[in-house]
Amino acid sequence: MTKIFKNLKPYWKVVIVLVLLLMVQAYCDLALPQYTQDIIDVGIQNKGVEHILPEKTTAKEYKAASIFMSKSEKKSWENSYEKEGKYYVLKVTDQGKLDKLDDELMTPIVLTYQLGHSSVSNFKKTVKNAIKDNPNPAISVYASEIDDMTVDEIGNIINYDVKTFKAEDENGDTHTYVDMRPMMQKMISSGAMDSKTISSAKTQMNKTIESVGSETLKSMGIAYASGCDKKAGIDVDAMQKSYLWAEGRKMFGMAAIMLAVAMVVSFLASKVGASIGRDLRGNLFRNVMSFSNAEMDKFSTASLITRSTNDVQQIQIVTTMLLRMVLYAPVMGIWGVIKVMNTGANMGWVIALGVLVIIGLVMLLMSVALPKFKIMQKLVDALNLVSREILTGLPVIRAFGREKTEEERFDVANTNLKKTQLFTNRVMTFMQPSMMIVMNGLVVLITWVAAHRIDTGTMQVGAMTAFITYSMMIVMSFMIITVMSIMLPRAGVAAERIDEVIKTRSSILEAEEPARIRSPKGVVEFDHVNFRYPGAEDDVLSDIDFTAEPGKTTAIIGSTGSGKSTLVNLIPRFYDITGGTIKVDGEDVRGLALDDLRGEIGFVPQKGVLFSGTIASNIKFGADDATDEDIRSAAEIAQATEFIEEKDEKYESYISQGGSNVSGGQKQRMAIARAIAKKPKILVFDDSFSALDMKTDARLRQELTEKVSQVTKIIVAQRISTILHADQILVLDEGRIVGKGTHSELMKSCDVYQEIAGSQLSQTELEGIE
Repeated sequence: MTKIFKNLKPYWKVVIVLVLLLMVQAYCDLALPQYTQDIIDVGIQNKGVEHILPEKTTAKEYKAASIFMSKSEKKSWENSYEKEGKYYVLKVTDQGKLDKLDDELMTPIVLTYQLGHSSVSNFKKTVKNAIKDNPNPAISVYASEIDDMTVDEIGNIINYDVKTFKAEDENGDTHTYVDMRPMMQKMISSGAMDSKTISSAKTQMNKTIESVGSETLKSMGIAYASGCDKKAGIDVDAMQKSYLWAEGRKMFGMAAIMLAVAMVVSFLASKVGASIGRDLRGNLFRNVMSFSNAEMDKFSTASLITRSTNDVQQIQIVTTMLLRMVLYAPVMGIWGVIKVMNTGANMGWVIALGVLVIIGLVMLLMSVALPKFKIMQKLVDALNLVSREILTGLPVIRAFGREKTEEERFDVANTNLKKTQLFTNRVMTFMQPSMMIVMNGLVVLITWVAAHRIDTGTMQVGAMTAFITYSMMIVMSFMIITVMSIMLPRAGVAAERIDEVIKTRSSILEAEEPARIRSPKGVVEFDHVNFRYPGAEDDVLSDIDFTAEPGKTTAIIGSTGSGKSTLVNLIPRFYDITGGTIKVDGEDVRGLALDDLRGEIGFVPQKGVLFSGTIASNIKFGADDATDEDIRSAAEIAQATEFIEEKDEKYESYISQGGSNVSGGQKQRMAIARAIAKKPKILVFDDSFSALDMKTDARLRQELTEKVSQVTKIIVAQRISTILHADQILVLDEGRIVGKGTHSELMKSCDVYQEIAGSQLSQTELEGIE
């Protein structure tokens, strides 16, 4: 996993910016449920009134509000208002102070509200209890008749002008109420109620209102403030609309900021992910380009392609998700828990239960699917390998009628990958419905628990709505984290495979202070050279000793597997020798800079490899500064002008990938022209004339002799006719030089050469040559 995070190191500044932006996004995201709660609880249920202290009140209401207040409470009440004409206006604007006043004055104000909004039955009960013990028999006699009297009749008996009115309660239902405050004030002023009696009444009423719950209690206080505002001439409906619009604008602003930040975060995360993909592909490509043949043998071409494409894509996708979602999830989860605590719902256990269920579910799915994820990349390698082999060898497959067999081989690799992918996909399909069941179950559980608390007055609908939203956010955050815990191991496997290639160093290393060829001539010396392939038990080449000089042709011949191609591959250091010394112009090739060494060599491999482009671009592949004349001259020497001139666009004719639109002989001639156009001091032909007819072969060798006369030429050949006139012929057998000399010398001294010559030429031809 550390390798995935290591890729982020160059972009640490962007990551910090992303974290800050994600915190802004989380803040906005988590603010929206609170606004929803405020709109429901304050804007709709409480008509836009946030505090129990009225914004403006009449002198009568101002005085009546202090009936049940203590001295300190009266002082706080009076210090909160200032008189403007016949009204009292709230002068406290600080929200923190208002919250404290809400807590301090809640009980006396609600008591006053309850006294001013006494139900008819409660009014009758209060009067009945008051007159039952009245010493005046003319009044106490009515105690048994109170229940059947009207409010006006009761007022006449107790000598109070009692008024009834209709109003909405805190739940929005309309009822008939009796305002008992004037009666209470008159009783206090007349001495009928002293401070002890008031305190007793306050305690009794306090017990009654506490049973309704804190949230209902606050709703009563707000209903009182709203009624006072209305009596003082404030348009409560306009105030409610103003509050709703204000909250709506805040929500819209938060949503707009969240959208803008989310877009920036997505852009930056995608850019970092794409940049990491670019860097990894670049590092892979540069390192693979430095590989010797030994490293290329270690990693198959198909595997390198998979690592450079599919594995890098896995890292890129996971990195983008890591920056976009995984960094966001902990912020949302932790902050969401804090927000839930602030809702006062006391239902944290519900969230804990949901998180535990989700983690358990994801861990179960992960334990089933993870082993398959680990082998999936290897199966992709296998499919790429089979596909590449079939597409590359399609002509051979068709020639031998093996289409059905190869289709079956492809089906096996394809089916293995399909089965693994289907298994993991089927397991992961349980993820979404399971999560939906858990989340919907949480909603039901929260609603069921909250409904009881709403019924008892300890919670409001808006708080329940906010709690549900916060719960979903927290659960989603933990779900994202757990889901990523499944994706990260797969990406970790890809990162390991990529890192394996990047950390692999070429066995062909340059010297710290490489030597330079000061006067290039092209002299190649093999001094008792031995070579063994990495991991092999025996040497492939043993005691190879010869010198190839400028202006002369050194030919190498031998049976298949004798080490001819291996020998010439040692000159440009495609492999490093395991014994002896190879020198070019007197310098050990291991001490030369690779650019200098390979710059002196024009190498034509066994297989003529061409690149997509034009004929001209292929010929000047190793010599960007080659002129048109150089290109034509090289093509002429390589005997390629004949088929080039026949094409409509001549040297600008298109060559498809791998040279699939030209013949084998044409490919070889263009590869030879490419080496000649480089104007090297050493020309190496690794069995590069095999696809040429005898006539073309002869003309090409003659052109090489006449026009590339001062170059050291080393030719690996299978045909005797190709090397008959070589200045020096090396005969290889099982990795050793068993003959060295001209054709005529070898025909006298080397049995292996005689056998090769006898197998290719008749006795008459041999006698004619001699």
